[in-house]
Amino acid sequence: MTATQPAAGRTPVRRLAGLLHRHRRLRLSLLLTAPLLWLAVLYLGSLAVLFVSAFWTTNSFTSEVVRVWSTDNFHALLTTPVFRQVILRSIGVALAVTVLCALIAFPLAFFTARVARPRWRPLLVVAILTPLWASYLVKVYAWRLILSQDGLADWMLKPFGLGGPGFGLPATIMTLTYLWLPYMILPIHTALEQLPANLLDASADLGAKPGRTFRAVVLPMVLPAVAAGSVFTFSLSLGDYITVQIVGGKTQLIGNLVYSNIELNLPMAAALGTVPVVVIVLYLLAMRRTGALSSL
Repeated sequence: MTATQPAAGRTPVRRLAGLLHRHRRLRLSLLLTAPLLWLAVLYLGSLAVLFVSAFWTTNSFTSEVVRVWSTDNFHALLTTPVFRQVILRSIGVALAVTVLCALIAFPLAFFTARVARPRWRPLLVVAILTPLWASYLVKVYAWRLILSQDGLADWMLKPFGLGGPGFGLPATIMTLTYLWLPYMILPIHTALEQLPANLLDASADLGAKPGRTFRAVVLPMVLPAVAAGSVFTFSLSLGDYITVQIVGGKTQLIGNLVYSNIELNLPMAAALGTVPVVVIVLYLLAMRRTGALSSL
């Protein structure tokens, strides 16, 4: 009776657990099946559908999609001056936002990581993250109030005989810089916090001035973190279309053209949507050489 109890106690669940314990590759395959299936079907599949539909056309009379293979949409992107200007403007805005975020984030991150007292550093990091908890639309509309006529910007600059930038391309860059600044501060803060203090001391002992220490010691070690933050700021700015609609005035970026063509010309909207994907892939390949992707 006792000899048969262990055999009888091996339920299907226990047998399955024993099988998974003995076969590590099977356990890993089952663990990764769901996320890989999600990635292949929902993410890569949607990108494939986007790319394929970019080669379709529309009926000029009914605006219905005609599933006929054609490269007219991409030819229009390369030959139409308006499309070229919007694409270049969008890339320029993303680069400007990235540069501004880096210039603002570096001194802030240096203060939080190296200057502030250790007990205050977690609180400062929380303060940097706090804007991310607020609604995206609330923050953008707050900037609309700041930049509007007789708004806060006009009120602060009026004593100097100046006025706010109003709505337009500068307002778009300023708002996007505010929105994505935390994504640049955090990687730089982490890199500066992990910077060995003995390297700075050794540089000072060798007679290097602060500027030389920054160029020769700090910047090379923090540059991958700056590049890692730029991946977020560049990609998020390139694909944004709500901010420019709220504070951009008559300015148009790629996202606006995609949104405006979804109802009228879906294949052209798909062709426009492939531009940010291609640009971001090229940007990631460029950042890969700096070691930024290993810092993410």
